[in-house]
Amino acid sequence: MEIPKFHETFIPILKVLENGDVLQARELYRKVIKQFYSNLSKEQLEETTKSGDTLIINRIAWGKSYLKKGGYIEFPKRGFVQITEKGKQHCSTKLTLKQVESSENFLEFYNEENQKSETTLSKIENASPQDLIDEGFNLIEVQIKDELLEKLKSIDPFYFERVILILLKRMGYGDFIETSKTGDGGIDGIINEDKLGLDKIYIQAKRYDENKVREKDIRNFIGAMSGDTQKGVFVTTSTFDVGAIKKAHEAHHSIILIDGLKLVDLMYQFNVGIQVKRVYEAKVLDNDFFED
Repeated sequence: MEIPKFHETFIPILKVLENGDVLQARELYRKVIKQFYSNLSKEQLEETTKSGDTLIINRIAWGKSYLKKGGYIEFPKRGFVQITEKGKQHCSTKLTLKQVESSENFLEFYNEENQKSETTLSKIENASPQDLIDEGFNLIEVQIKDELLEKLKSIDPFYFERVILILLKRMGYGDFIETSKTGDGGIDGIINEDKLGLDKIYIQAKRYDENKVREKDIRNFIGAMSGDTQKGVFVTTSTFDVGAIKKAHEAHHSIILIDGLKLVDLMYQFNVGIQVKRVYEAKVLDNDFFED
């Protein structure tokens, strides 16, 4: 028996979740292995990826991720998994990678920004090893950003505000000041644009799950900004509706809007909330070495 490809774990995952129970991710991995892959040898079960992860668990985790994006399972709370009605309908059928990637939920997940990559790994034809490496890193990046956004939506709102301030500090702005948690007039923090604090930027951070930031929120933010600054940054884990965007653009203040996708892009770029697990070396022939 061979170690399954990640898409070959789709049906085993759905079968384990078929009764509707909410399982911790680790428990899901354990049950999938016990029920479907117990015939693997000890060496296979202990085989690892180059980054040190257990290979079989890594494959199941990727299967879980794709099923989530396709709408077959959901994460009712952080670290837990549950099947959806759509998933129940496919428990007894063959579910291919092409079907999952072609599903409406999956296509909605990969918005225009994430679709800058022209194709998924499974669709690359006549790809060079470098093409495969690049596309693999693209897929990992999308996965990490997805997990990062889910994490941001689940953390304490006050800690989320601090995350935003840490990000801006990492981006090169000056020291930040956290405002009082009550009676702050809608201002969550103040960033010094320069080291001396001559120019200040007011920060508003809204940790929303699905709710959009509306025009009223921007209007309140503008009203809360004191006369000593004309600059503000409004950050949310969700999105801004048309009215909010219009209000920010028309304001006499200079207001930057950062939605959830832009936020995780910046956190990924400046290594906030993530860490480098392993560095891979891709070596090439040094032709100069062989020249006289």
